[in-house]
Amino acid sequence: MRKTAKLSAILLAAAMAAVSVTGCGGGDSKESEASTPTGQSTAAEGNEAEGEKAEAADTEGKTYKVALCLSGAANDMGWCQSAFDGLKLLEADYGCEIAYTENLTPDDIEAAYADYAANGYDVIIGHGYEFGDPAIEVAEEYPDTKFIVTEGEVSAENVASYVSSCEEGGYVMGMLAAAMSESGKVGYIGPIQGASLVKIMNGFEDGAKEVNPDIEVQTAWTGSFTDTALGKEAAQAMIDNGVDVIGHCANESGTGAINAAKEAGIYATGDSYDQNDLAPDTVLSSSVYHIPHVVEVAFSTVVDGTFEGGIYNLGMAEGAVSIAPYHGLEEKIPEDVKAMIDEKVAAITSGEFEVPCDTKAR
Repeated sequence: MRKTAKLSAILLAAAMAAVSVTGCGGGDSKESEASTPTGQSTAAEGNEAEGEKAEAADTEGKTYKVALCLSGAANDMGWCQSAFDGLKLLEADYGCEIAYTENLTPDDIEAAYADYAANGYDVIIGHGYEFGDPAIEVAEEYPDTKFIVTEGEVSAENVASYVSSCEEGGYVMGMLAAAMSESGKVGYIGPIQGASLVKIMNGFEDGAKEVNPDIEVQTAWTGSFTDTALGKEAAQAMIDNGVDVIGHCANESGTGAINAAKEAGIYATGDSYDQNDLAPDTVLSSSVYHIPHVVEVAFSTVVDGTFEGGIYNLGMAEGAVSIAPYHGLEEKIPEDVKAMIDEKVAAITSGEFEVPCDTKAR
């Protein structure tokens, strides 16, 4: 059941108070009361001046307990931190009692879900497609707990999936990479294959080929969400084979790819977060997923009593996906390339152009 129309209306209302974020999902697990990752600002901090929402969340005197489950580190400057920022937003603006567990492997997820549900958490968020099936299993045992899965393709009475159109950002990053490539070879690195990640990689390739139908797109899967060495190794192999722009959707593993590009003096594109800070002279732009906004939208349905299990899709048109600024590299990007990117983003946002959502590995 897909409910894009209904969600669009909810998003429009939430956008009035939406965060502005410059920013798909293993290791030893760590459970903690949530706190700001060292050296990073949260979406909630930037939103405090917009007014308190705690009264809305404290309907009938209830303080909601919300838990977040992550496949990587909460301070990864990417996919996982985007969700952590959303959790902190719920704490700051809605007065929620929050907790999180990071670095969960697939074998750990059901136990983490069950532990939080058994301890009375009202809402449990699983960040990534791999959290979908375990949510269905545990949700049946805890019907009073609401489960929210990002990038999931599952639903039940108390399970809702929120799927971001990440392929839209991937497509635009592919266009940018192809336009900036001098060798006619670009690369793209993913972590572990899954529909929500394959669609981004395919989007990148499609975007690159719109700009240059003859471009060579080299792709690789690291097999890990968190191993930066594997990301760097995959990127270096591409660089050795003539690639001069590298993109990724590989979470922490993708940081290794960016580091390889930096050392080789070539360009890269970021994913999930505005990753320019990782390598200011390397990262041209990033595909940004506004997960705090998505988290707030999903949580608001719990608060106002409209929560309904289903699969909800949202992208650029709903404010869930955007493109990061070029920062200090803006002068290195030709004006016609920037104009091309602006036009494509506008066309995607307006619905004039629809990025294919191809989830089949090529």
